Amino acid sequence: MSTTADLVIALKKELKQAQMTYADLAKAMGMAESSVKRMLAKGDMSLSRIDAICRALKLDFAELARRVADDQPLLRELSPEQERAVVADKKLLLCAICVLSQWTLEQITAHYRLTAAECIRCLAQLDRLGIIELRPLNRYRLKLAKTFRWRPHGAVMNYFREHALLDYFAGGFDAAGEGLLLVHGSVSRALAPSFVERMQRVAQDFAHQHQADQRLPEKEREGYTLLLAMRSWEFEAFTALRR
Repeated sequence: MSTTADLVIALKKELKQAQMTYADLAKAMGMAESSVKRMLAKGDMSLSRIDAICRALKLDFAELARRVADDQPLLRELSPEQERAVVADKKLLLCAICVLSQWTLEQITAHYRLTAAECIRCLAQLDRLGIIELRPLNRYRLKLAKTFRWRPHGAVMNYFREHALLDYFAGGFDAAGEGLLLVHGSVSRALAPSFVERMQRVAQDFAHQHQADQRLPEKEREGYTLLLAMRSWEFEAFTALRR
């Protein structure tokens, strides 16, 4: 969510673009020029005062706030505290996964046994956690970057390892658009990171395609989970046979 300081910075830019001086703004607001300068230099003021400046600049306050919010940096990962909050409530975790796929409230309640009130409560909590920006009519803007990932050893991935990993691999991976590859080999330690970089590019391609395909009708899309992994590892049963 935008802070008042962010809004004041945006107002200063608008003031400059409008070629309006502090004296002009002070006159439009019925204030002393020195008071206007102090007010803008402070970088923090009441929303009513920001709204008054918007009117003087002939700006729509809601549009300015929306623009400032859209310009905020997107999160590449959550904090440990945010992740713990997400996994503490299974319905909240479900809604978090759904918003990552940009589902609407109507889609979530149609697919899962969540009431509209429960879903709205979860969306409001995701807004407080900084994962989405909740907007009118229960729409939202996702505040996560396209390169977003769960923390490798965070609460969400730990939950996945404990509760979902076996369920995921229990599938046959034999339907159209599915596949499971297991490759083992010895490669140069110097080159191993380059394979991880390629995996990251595949993950980004998948994320970008997900974004692009949101324009398609729902009946033409299917939910997929792409899992990529690479580590130096030996099956425990084989390790026990080592000399």
